[in-house]
Amino acid sequence: RNMEISEMHLVLKASISESRYLHTLGVVETAKALSKIHGSDPKKAEIAALLHDAAKRMNQEEMIEISKEEGFAPDEFEISAPPVLHAPAGAAVAKRIYGVDDMEILNAIRAHTIGCEKPTKLDAILFVADFIEPGRLPFDGLEEARSLAKNDLLAAMKLCARLSGEYVVSRGGKM
Repeated sequence: RNMEISEMHLVLKASISESRYLHTLGVVETAKALSKIHGSDPKKAEIAALLHDAAKRMNQEEMIEISKEEGFAPDEFEISAPPVLHAPAGAAVAKRIYGVDDMEILNAIRAHTIGCEKPTKLDAILFVADFIEPGRLPFDGLEEARSLAKNDLLAAMKLCARLSGEYVVSRGGKM
């Protein structure tokens, strides 16, 4: 069954850390604002944003298992890069625990860390909102991404992806 958004908040708050929940609230507000600017459904944006990190506290094995069971099997890169595994797992959790059956929402959650080949408007909104939400500590490129997001969603998504990739590589990760 589909949960009401108020119920989703209660379940989510009990299952992630307080700092993660505060981040999530920032992503929700940003995604709703971007969806209004860019003519997307604000309710879908709200649900996708609310649940994008719902699997963050699961261990790697649990994430892989639920992802496969719910049809969001992680690829080799995702399995080799644990920080992005919560995206396919998050889509699976949104489906199984929160009753979300809208594939546009589930796919946006699935793609919010490393993107996808042909992003929908909702994919781009969640990807960018996660990156530019108000609680983010300042870093080079953040203000540029925030202003781009208001005018050119795809350009903002590309900038966020580039900055994110540079950050990962600077910390010894691989893209």
